[in-house]
Amino acid sequence: MRKRNLFKPAALALTLMLLLSACAGGGAGTSGSGGGTTAGTGGEGGGDAPAGKTTISFWTPFSGGDGEFMTQMIEKFNAENQEIHVEQLANPAGDYYTKLQTSLASDQAPDLMVLHSSRMPQFVPAGFVTPLDDLAAESQLDWGEFNPTILESTIYEDKHYSIPLDTHAIVMYYNKDHLEKAGVLGEDGKPVFDQTPEGFTEFLTKIKAAVPADVAPLAQPDVRTDSYWMFWGFYNQLTDGGKFYDESGKAALNNPQALEALEYVNSLYTSKLIPPKINDAVKLFQDKRAAVLTTGVWSTGAFESVDGLNFGAVPMPQIYDQPATWGDSHTLALPKHGTEDPVKQKAALTFAKWLADNGELWAKAGHIPSVTRVLESQAFKDMPYRSDYAASADFVKYWPRNEKQGQINDNVIKEFEKMMAGKQDPKTTLEKANAVIDKTSGK
Repeated sequence: MRKRNLFKPAALALTLMLLLSACAGGGAGTSGSGGGTTAGTGGEGGGDAPAGKTTISFWTPFSGGDGEFMTQMIEKFNAENQEIHVEQLANPAGDYYTKLQTSLASDQAPDLMVLHSSRMPQFVPAGFVTPLDDLAAESQLDWGEFNPTILESTIYEDKHYSIPLDTHAIVMYYNKDHLEKAGVLGEDGKPVFDQTPEGFTEFLTKIKAAVPADVAPLAQPDVRTDSYWMFWGFYNQLTDGGKFYDESGKAALNNPQALEALEYVNSLYTSKLIPPKINDAVKLFQDKRAAVLTTGVWSTGAFESVDGLNFGAVPMPQIYDQPATWGDSHTLALPKHGTEDPVKQKAALTFAKWLADNGELWAKAGHIPSVTRVLESQAFKDMPYRSDYAASADFVKYWPRNEKQGQINDNVIKEFEKMMAGKQDPKTTLEKANAVIDKTSGK
């Protein structure tokens, strides 16, 4: 028998609110049926379904290199598994959550969806994600196989709501040729600097003195989220750092540790160690016009494809008391449907587990696998670059859980941009950030 689940009115109201707040050009509805078997348009993967197999629909936000690797994994699973066939709808990343919200509101959600950890506060409390504990027990899924830091991002009120696939953290890429010229590259091919704010500044200063004037010692845009990611990593490296809200849910970002971290980030801009008016820092690094770049692991594959780019990658620089970096995770979740199909649910969970268990294939995209056994495998260790920053999984710091965190972050970034434009100092920036957090969250 299939079990009937009706959406709660409050959850439906939340979905409608999310839809109204989404970008108008983002969602022209969905192209496939939720529990159905058509991949629709927008990037398909999986091939034709053979007779006798259970077909599940799988929605992803992957494009470019990520999309190619995921499609290859789906094709491999479909070729190996005799009972399940997966059909992928690869949505453009900018439209993905708008389409997903639409599908949930109309009870047309897929059988399996990629859900970022940072998006779970919008979906889990609204009742749109199926708890997995009972299903996992039936499928003999062992939660102990996952990296505990990554796994924690999928747990709400002691219940597992998704299977983590990876973490994609901010790491430090560096051009070995530029560092060698500056005398700050060790014999092991790794950067050499004292793990203090002063030590990292000295490291960049030596690079600036040694490289041509058109090469950035550290490449970061002065708009958008990059400096916010850097701040979040350094802030969480400080003892008693990382606080965003107090126990009542009010903003708590205006504090001594946050100010120390933000003043340091700002000093990198004011000293021109991060040159002004950088728009595309990744391209600058690809063009060999940046010595150091802090960005996400998703750039590894792109850098590998650049002829003559002699680069390395290590975790986010630790300059304070403990290692920490910003990160998020792709997780695999089962959307709630008005009528659940236990056969499809079991098939979706089987496929999700297979994806996580074969994380060395997904690591080709640069991501850090979630399954500890995969991280310890020789196949993963033999991959260039990935094992050099894989330890980031142990100290990745996610955004706090708030259903409005995405909107809050957007508003905080606007205050950071004013600071980087020289219109306000770090102290004022945190004061205004605190105010905008409370205004956005309704506190």
